[in-house]
Amino acid sequence: MSYTPIAWQRMAVAALAVITVSGCATYDGLSERQKGTATGAGVGAVAGAVIGSATGGRAGTGALIGGALGAVAGNLWSKRMEDKRAAMERSTAGTGIEVQRTADNQLKVNVPSDLSFDVGSATLKPELRPVLEQFAQGLDATMQVRIIGHTDNTGSDAINNPLSLQRAQTVRDYLSTHGVPAQRMAIEGRGSREPLTDNATEAARAKNRRVEILLSEPQV
Repeated sequence: MSYTPIAWQRMAVAALAVITVSGCATYDGLSERQKGTATGAGVGAVAGAVIGSATGGRAGTGALIGGALGAVAGNLWSKRMEDKRAAMERSTAGTGIEVQRTADNQLKVNVPSDLSFDVGSATLKPELRPVLEQFAQGLDATMQVRIIGHTDNTGSDAINNPLSLQRAQTVRDYLSTHGVPAQRMAIEGRGSREPLTDNATEAARAKNRRVEILLSEPQV
């Protein structure tokens, strides 16, 4: 059966609507990597069909090519990144540490103050050490690490800015002693400029005092 370009465009739009609306239900039970591959393939097929028909090509062929390319793009979250996320979630369960995949396919580990640093201190708490050791395990030579230190709004920028950087340096140095080359790690100190919540209470300030560790693979 053959379809006209208009028919292909209508089918493509309908397919995109199905992907968008029912994606969550359809992907129950799939890993993050499988979800990315499936979504990428679907969106790529839609785009390929529309572009192919609009430019006078064969929409069916465009859909197949677009689907293949979309699957590759959607699978940028690799198996080793998914394995690392799952391992970190297991090792930090019940600690208050948040482990998540970011929109740009990085693994983000958010460590609150009660597990990282005391107020006004850049000395690593013992509770954080096994978490960092778990993070260091299984990193190959291509993975990049970015460490970002944050403070609450207690004190001035003249205190908070260097303190947040010192906290990031402390985490970097500890990871370095556990096999992560220092040249693969970038550090930043953002002071109190990026709070997760307001600083109205001690509990809120404690949430804002944190270290974020981001793991990413090089772009190809």
